Amino acid sequence: MKAIKLGLLCLFTIAVNSTANAQDASQLTLDRIYSSEFRGESARAISWINNGDAFVTIEQTEDGQDQLIKYASKSNAQEIFLSAEALTPSGEDQALQIADFSLSNDESKVLIFTNTSRVWRSNTKGDYWVYDLDTKALKQLGAELPSSSLMFAKFSDSNENVAYVSGFNLYEENFKTGEVTQLTTDGTGDIINGTFDWVYEEEFGARDGFRWNPDGKHIAYWQLDASQIGTFYMINTTDSVYAKPIPLQYPKVGYDPSSTKVGIVDTKTQETTWIPVPGDPVQHYLPALQWIDEDLLLIQQLNRKQNTLKIYTYVPSSEALKEVYTETEETWVDLDYPDVSANQWGKNDLLLTPDKTEFLRMTENDAWRHIYKVSLETGERTLLTPGDYDVAAFYTATDKEVFFSASPEDPAQRYLFSTSLKGKGTPKRLTLEEFEGINTYQIAPNGKYAIHSHTSVDEPTTVRLISLPNHKTIKVLVDNAGLKEKLSSLALPETEFFQVETEDGILVEGRITKPVGFDESQEYPVLFHVYGEPWGQMATDNFIGLYDIFLAQQGFVIINMDNRGTPSLKGSAWRKSIYRKVGVVNSRDQAMATKALLEKWSFLDEDRVSVWGWSGGGSMTLNLLFRYPEIYQTGMAVAAVANQLFYDNVYQERYMGLPQENLEDFIEGSPVTYAKNLEGNLLVVHGTGDDNVHYQNMEYLVNELIKQNKQFTMMAYPNRSHSIYEGVNTRRHLYTLLTNYLFEHNKK
Repeated sequence: MKAIKLGLLCLFTIAVNSTANAQDASQLTLDRIYSSEFRGESARAISWINNGDAFVTIEQTEDGQDQLIKYASKSNAQEIFLSAEALTPSGEDQALQIADFSLSNDESKVLIFTNTSRVWRSNTKGDYWVYDLDTKALKQLGAELPSSSLMFAKFSDSNENVAYVSGFNLYEENFKTGEVTQLTTDGTGDIINGTFDWVYEEEFGARDGFRWNPDGKHIAYWQLDASQIGTFYMINTTDSVYAKPIPLQYPKVGYDPSSTKVGIVDTKTQETTWIPVPGDPVQHYLPALQWIDEDLLLIQQLNRKQNTLKIYTYVPSSEALKEVYTETEETWVDLDYPDVSANQWGKNDLLLTPDKTEFLRMTENDAWRHIYKVSLETGERTLLTPGDYDVAAFYTATDKEVFFSASPEDPAQRYLFSTSLKGKGTPKRLTLEEFEGINTYQIAPNGKYAIHSHTSVDEPTTVRLISLPNHKTIKVLVDNAGLKEKLSSLALPETEFFQVETEDGILVEGRITKPVGFDESQEYPVLFHVYGEPWGQMATDNFIGLYDIFLAQQGFVIINMDNRGTPSLKGSAWRKSIYRKVGVVNSRDQAMATKALLEKWSFLDEDRVSVWGWSGGGSMTLNLLFRYPEIYQTGMAVAAVANQLFYDNVYQERYMGLPQENLEDFIEGSPVTYAKNLEGNLLVVHGTGDDNVHYQNMEYLVNELIKQNKQFTMMAYPNRSHSIYEGVNTRRHLYTLLTNYLFEHNKK
């Protein structure tokens, strides 16, 4: 569900478009949203070099070819780092199109990732080329392997070799001689070397499954045995006269995950030494593996229930394995904490202190989420962020301080702080007062510079290069001036933040966007946009986006609220109270908060209350409509989990436990259990090619609604994935469908 959890919750936060011939330039239409008038700028991806004193980014020449440009951090002075001409293969007339790039440790060579293809969520397969800055030579790697089949290529520290994955096996290639050595031979799809299966990618962000030893002679890598994973079949019925099954290895709730182990392969002998990590390899996950030095590895292990995290050190020369850290929770232990300011999804390695004798770990063991420094030798822990507040995310550490995101006063906002790496003194806020809202950072390794992004409910994203710790702007990289000017020509609504206390004594944070021309003496239809699960916070101080503006112009009140269980900065108890109660606690909080608002605000028409959401928000929509039909009249559920037993084991078991032990909780939390209570208007939408929340959920729910003789409306998008974006006009069609349904059922 991550694609929706992290991406689509803030749908339309970067505006798309408009037509020039609109009759009233101050009014939005769906056609305007989906043309080009309101297109916003976005920041380019960058890679820091020279320890942060410079960075490199992809830009295009005047004729549209890719090149790499280097910027000095201190002044933003630019120069060509790798020209389009240098990136043009011999005999070709076009430069390589750069999907991504990386540099060797000594920054003498550049790896170019191009001709990419999609593996589930991301384009992780493709071709790799190396450009040598000393010899000025451009060379393709793995040229004898199938086109667009290489994954995760990276240099050894010696710069002599490059390793990559192809066809579930690990390869090494000598950069100078071109000699290719296959390091593993048993990769088949059931046996997976150097990369991961579907659920590791989806729930741990794990894709790249190998790590060079600094000696350049060994590679540590994962091997998964997915041979016992059940195959779920999606069906493609539109690309041929005969239907085509699409197989997917997908471990459902209650079913065993892949067996996982880690080993070290000798690149000279191709022999692998398997690391004897304790515990059943099926009933434990190994989400992270990193080298500390040439003879020391750090391994992270989670048990099946994900309520115990163990961290081991392993010394290859002596084969000594030592447990250096254990963290337990009665609920679950988070490996990576979901937050609107976190920008390191899938980077599961622990952040090391510069001398590599300690690592940093965020925990929730003391009622708040804090950063601890942990000694690799003794396991001794030092609290770095004391106080009654949550750390939202942390970015990097220098030899003196650690940089992190927090908002002690307002859970809707995020700001940059720094604190001593010694655990002494008081954290210092670095974000300036003028940047009220959501602030995120990409901080240079030396801690002297950062790429800073800012947004608020009234402001689209702006991006700047800054110096630290004074937060002085060196150069504005994205000002979105054109978008801001276009927005200023619209009739814009007002957005405010509020708190409401439910009859259960729960204080819920919310965000309300009022109709344009709001009159408190009038009654307005209200639309609740929901998510409500542990991977998404809704009532945040980021730009509301065009769709909410459009609805507000049409006379709707739009409300977002964060119930217990969401990753709001309100303490561990707030977030963990949803354990084994997904679908129950979160839906009751939303419903009781809605009930309180209807009693408090007379301008909300209690006969025109609608709700909608996507993925976990779709599940919430169903639960609210089925469990509280006396409150909600209309619901639109997109890509919803109707039955929790149909979702993947890593996500659902993390928050619900194992169904072998508490099956009744899964049944109680599933929307389909209460479908018999439907009284209002329901629209259910799903992509038939959804590899994440399977279309099975839609059909199972439909069968139950038919059984209960409940009328509803449904829309299936053929072969579309969880994000429902593939094909021409798909998103435009979807939002037209949602809007028409909303308008039809909210007539006065």
